[in-house]
Amino acid sequence: MKYVLVLLCVLGVVASSLALREHYRTEGFAPCDINDKWDCGIVNQSPYAMIGKIPVAVIGIGGYLLMGALAFRRAYRLLLAPMIFGLGFSLYLAHIEKDILGVWCVYCVISLGTISLLTLLVLGTVLAQWLRQRRAASE
Repeated sequence: MKYVLVLLCVLGVVASSLALREHYRTEGFAPCDINDKWDCGIVNQSPYAMIGKIPVAVIGIGGYLLMGALAFRRAYRLLLAPMIFGLGFSLYLAHIEKDILGVWCVYCVISLGTISLLTLLVLGTVLAQWLRQRRAASE
């Protein structure tokens, strides 16, 4: 399981890095400028793409690196906290895209799918470990 989680965290880092590239893009071809509903540039250059002076994508990169390190160490219980926070934050950002900006970012949607899958896998793993421990304790 640890390698699946680490691989998903790498996918999250890549998606966040591509979003960060769009944040700083000033010219040139934008591969995710698909139509009026899908444009990463609008999303990543909006005021909602920053928390203070830090781009949201940088927070995503840091979060995925932290989660990857915890997954590598098989610290699944510790991993639950940043994953649940990351999922909540991604859902909040999806709300911003849908209800305020009216434009979606492909990289952000990939990140939302990644953090959702990570959370489900880790939650399932922690639950399975807990059930095994309970069963072993009762025998």
